[in-house]
Formats: sequence, structure tokens, C-alpha cells
Amino acid sequence: MKNKDLKENIRQTLGLDKENLKESLVIQAKPFSVPTESLSGENIRNHYALYEQYIVDFNKVSAQLDTADRQDASSNHSALRCLKIDEVYNLNAAYLHELYFANIGDLQSEITMDSLSFMRLERDFGGFDAWQMDFIACAQASRCGWVVTGYNVYTQTYMNYVIDLHSVQVPIGVIPVIVVDVWQHAYYKDYLRDVKAYTVNMMKELNWNVIDTRFDRTEKAAQALR
Repeated sequence: MKNKDLKENIRQTLGLDKENLKESLVIQAKPFSVPTESLSGENIRNHYALYEQYIVDFNKVSAQLDTADRQDASSNHSALRCLKIDEVYNLNAAYLHELYFANIGDLQSEITMDSLSFMRLERDFGGFDAWQMDFIACAQASRCGWVVTGYNVYTQTYMNYVIDLHSVQVPIGVIPVIVVDVWQHAYYKDYLRDVKAYTVNMMKELNWNVIDTRFDRTEKAAQALR
């Protein structure tokens, strides 16, 4: 059966009109309010525009993948390979930015010792201060990328990770709970090369209500995966 006929058969089986069945995965930008005192308004606006462009580019790639030639796929060079690499790069970029924007900008940032976030970071890093020090060190170690605290479903612990770009050193089986962007565009306008000062200020404005919700959801997911 030809691909065109297969799609038509699926539409008929599901009782869908052509307009109701989308082959491409399409994502949309989410609105974010980041009332930070640590970044300039121009920085935030430029950063959000960059996030929107990643979404535009992902949607273009997704549409092109619908008609990419699977018969010509090659590890040396092929349209499919290039598109699949761009797909992951832009998709990760979009979602990492969403996680980042959502967990920063709390001017009344506060974590309590009885919160799930605090207890898990204490347990797995040997102390909350130890987590902070390791998180800052990972931010400094990243080469244009991200520092992420995430739950590893294999070690069953929370760990800090260094991700370069959006798709290099991305760990398998990790659920992100704390995310800070350490690409130069995130801080250079306000901090020049001082990524440590930038990271410390971002951590002072972490939204622990958002983060604690992520920890709670992660714990439930972890239970289901055991």
C-alpha cells in the first residue's frame, strides 16, 4: 500500500476529515512573565524572541520530515539525518527555555526545610549548600549550554548535569527539575563573562513553588517506573 493510500485509510478508519489529521508535530510558544531584578528587560525580550525562533524552526523541520526520503537515509549525509539532528536541537531548545523561564524570576524566592525539594537535595548531595556549590560549578563548566538538576531513573537519585548546546551530553533517563540557561546570550549583556555571578543571581530568584511541583510529579513518575 502506498503511503498516500495508507494515510487515507487511517483517516477513513478513524472517521477523520483531511483537515483533522495532522502528520506534522506542531508546538506553540508559551507566554512567560519573568519579573527578575537580575536581568535587564531588553535581555529578557531578546531571549524570548530567541525561544520563539526555536519553535518556528522546529515546526519547519517537523513539516519537512513528513516528506523526507527514508530510502536515501545515510549516516554520512542525507536529508533525513540533517533534519533529525535539527529536530532534536530545536525541540530541546524550546522545552529547556520553557523550563528555565518558568523556574526563575521569583523576587520572594524561598525554600523551606520541610519542602520536598530541600529534602531530596539534602539527601542526594549531602546538604543543600553542597547542591548549590555543585550547581554553580556545573554552570561554569558548560560550554554554551545548560545546567540542570534532574532525577535519574537508573540511579534513582537527583544529580546535576552539564548540557552543551541543546543536544550534547543530554543524559538518558533524566527528568529535569531545575534548569538555568548558561549560553552567553543569557547573561553577556548584563554580566559580560561572569557566568558565576549570573548563576548565583538566578539561583537567588528560583521559583521554589514551581520547582517543588516538579519534584512532586517526578517522585510520582519514579514510583511508576520502579
